[in-house]
Amino acid sequence: MNDIEEHVDGNLRITKLGNLGPYSNNAYVIADSGSGDALIVDMPSGSAATVDAVSGLKVAGILLTHTHPDHWAEYDLVKEATGAPVYCHPAERIMPAAKIDRPLADGDEIRVGSVVVKAVHTPGHTPGSTCYTVGRFVFSGDTLFPGGPGRTQTPDDLRQTVVSITSRLHTLPDDTLVLTGHGDNTTIAESKREFALFEARDKPADLCGDVTWAG
Repeated sequence: MNDIEEHVDGNLRITKLGNLGPYSNNAYVIADSGSGDALIVDMPSGSAATVDAVSGLKVAGILLTHTHPDHWAEYDLVKEATGAPVYCHPAERIMPAAKIDRPLADGDEIRVGSVVVKAVHTPGHTPGSTCYTVGRFVFSGDTLFPGGPGRTQTPDDLRQTVVSITSRLHTLPDDTLVLTGHGDNTTIAESKREFALFEARDKPADLCGDVTWAG
């Protein structure tokens, strides 16, 4: 069964659509309740729930955190329903280039009504992995989860992910709510606390894969 979670901060309204598809993906709707403008973050299997959630809203864009297929499995459904352009970091190569309407580089901003969403490039899980900040929230895709980073293929990928997390995400305010690509939320404060455990322990040089901060 799909899960729906709402976060409201002034005109900013975030709808989390969770437990979507076979990989329990999350998708999100970022909306300005004043203007009715909105953005979608990711379009996994089960995105009919997302289409329902944007009914009555003006979808200005679809943001991809990265292009592993589970995050855009229902591209055609969402694209046809909204007609909105798809944004993605240009370093992503898994998805056919023709499906990306507009590149979104580090630091680029998209405004929907009074709401400003900023792209933060966080390579490691994939070359173009991108998180998105808005207000006191960050959409972390598969870069950061409660208890650890997203899965990595090589030790270099893990090292790059750690740099992305510590230099780009852990510099956000401690009370920032981390809205992930799968599963539960966390906070930057909790992630920093968990990461301190990782830093304090000995680690093999070839460490990668499904890594947890606690070991």
